[in-house]
Amino acid sequence: MLAPKHQAFLAEMQRRGQPAPDGLTQCFQLLSLAAAIDQDCARRLAPQDLSEGRFVLLILLQGAEQALSPHQLAERAGVTRATVTGLLDGLQRDGLLERHADADDKRRINVCLTAAGEALAVSLFDQHTQWIRGLFADLSSAERRLLSGLLCRIWARTDAGRAP
Repeated sequence: MLAPKHQAFLAEMQRRGQPAPDGLTQCFQLLSLAAAIDQDCARRLAPQDLSEGRFVLLILLQGAEQALSPHQLAERAGVTRATVTGLLDGLQRDGLLERHADADDKRRINVCLTAAGEALAVSLFDQHTQWIRGLFADLSSAERRLLSGLLCRIWARTDAGRAP
C-alpha cells in the first residue's frame, strides 16, 4: 500500500544499512492512504467539474445562515483570498453562485449559492459523507476511537499540532 516514492525511500534506507525504519513505514502508509483518498475524492468530484477547493466552498456556502464574503470563505476554507477569488470565479461562471454588493457597504461583496448550487451542494455532501463512512465501515467503533486517539497523539508531535 506504499506509494512508489515511499518504497524507494525505504529501499534506500536498507541499501545504506540504516536501522529498522521505526515509524517511517507507518508514516509512509498514512501519507499513501491520504494521497489515495485525495485521488479518489478528485475522481468523484470531476464529473461535476469540481475540485476539492470548489466543493469545500459550496459546502461552506450551503451551510451558512447568511451570505459570506470572500474573506470569510478564505478563512473558513484555510486558503488565501487569491485562491478563493479563482474558485469563486469558476463557480460563478458555472452558475452555482452569485456575488452581490453588501446592502450596508457597497465596497463589500457577499457570496451566496444559486438554486443549482444549493442542490448540487446538498447532493454532493450526502454522497461524500456516505463515501467517507464507507472507507471506515470495516472498523468497529472501538477501533475508530483507537485510531483517532493514535492520530491525535501523532498530530501533537507535529509543528502544526504544537502551534498555538
